[in-house]
Amino acid sequence: MKIALGVSACIGAYKAVLVLRHLQELSVDVEVVMTKHAQEFIQPLTFQALSTHPVITDMFASTERSDIYHISLAQAIDLLVIAPATANIIAKLAHGIADDFLTTLYLSTPAPTLIAPAMNVEMWRHPATQENIKILSDRGAKFINPEAGYLACGMKGEGRLADPLEIAQKAVQIIQENKAKTSVVKTDLINEHILITAGPTREYIDPVRFISNRSSGKMGYAIAQAAIERGAKVTLVSGPVSIAPPDQANLIKVSTTEEMYRAVLDNFDNATIVIKSAAVCDYRPLVISNQKIKKTSSEMSIELERTQDILAALGERKTSQVLIGFAAETQNLIEYAQDKLERKNLDLIIANDVNALDAGFDSDSNRVTMIDRDSNKVELPLMPKREVADYILDAAVRLKNLS
Repeated sequence: MKIALGVSACIGAYKAVLVLRHLQELSVDVEVVMTKHAQEFIQPLTFQALSTHPVITDMFASTERSDIYHISLAQAIDLLVIAPATANIIAKLAHGIADDFLTTLYLSTPAPTLIAPAMNVEMWRHPATQENIKILSDRGAKFINPEAGYLACGMKGEGRLADPLEIAQKAVQIIQENKAKTSVVKTDLINEHILITAGPTREYIDPVRFISNRSSGKMGYAIAQAAIERGAKVTLVSGPVSIAPPDQANLIKVSTTEEMYRAVLDNFDNATIVIKSAAVCDYRPLVISNQKIKKTSSEMSIELERTQDILAALGERKTSQVLIGFAAETQNLIEYAQDKLERKNLDLIIANDVNALDAGFDSDSNRVTMIDRDSNKVELPLMPKREVADYILDAAVRLKNLS
């Protein structure tokens, strides 16, 4: 994915650095274009050092390039993001004024545009600004509206640049949606029944307390969505999560590891591909109190026992199914993952380091290594979990064809 990040003259220009960093964390290649007056707020060198690309600041600057760069860049990008976008730049875009590199790039690119306005509250509310936003919206430009709060001018109200992470995530979403519309739809899973587990499990101590983990279910739900889009029948066994499941999935909600174990075994024989992405609890309290345990002045110990090993049980029972597991580790990632692959009779294991702040648990992105039974490894860079899902399904299809 490639994005041109336009930065216009606003006190919030420094936040464009955060937008750049978040985009890079989502595996986006970013080139920065700055207006002349944006350079009064932040220096181009900052963006150059972070993006590893020269920052474009002048339409007619001398360059070693032989091409007309606003045209070649316009054709190369998947999205033009302007953050922050002042009332002035919005007005220029709305009325087709092309007096610098950024406005000329906007008129030259067939790629979609995402605009994140930032300005004084009265400028934001002014009918001229709102009319210009409507003009651009009607042409297909996407907006991520400013937040309300105290502004640099001392006033309070709408006008503060939206959260940089939200801008970056919206940008990637637009690219993915645009590519989905123009790409060839895969139908390689039409005859497959895929059983997927997702989310955490909970092991109760008493009616109000439980042991669990940080899993959000986002990876498993992304796999389910991708499989449905490729034609599969999907059974999704999910622990407690706060995200909506794909509409066409057969959703089975569970809470404890034992409940997940029973649900998975009940549906295992009818599945052709099984993907165990859930983060189940390995231990549970030996004794569960029927009433809330009251706090006392003494220490309390909880004796734990092992829960059912769902993945090992599937490895023992599998016949023609392709069985894929996950290894969420904090150390010795590849070593532990390969050991788990062999012990549990898996066809493929997805190893991810859950220590990473930008991937793994409760993140929209992931960075994984896929390892098969022949010890072949495929390392995927940081990317949205929806993209990781397709790589996993591609591998599942290859394994199914070999079985």
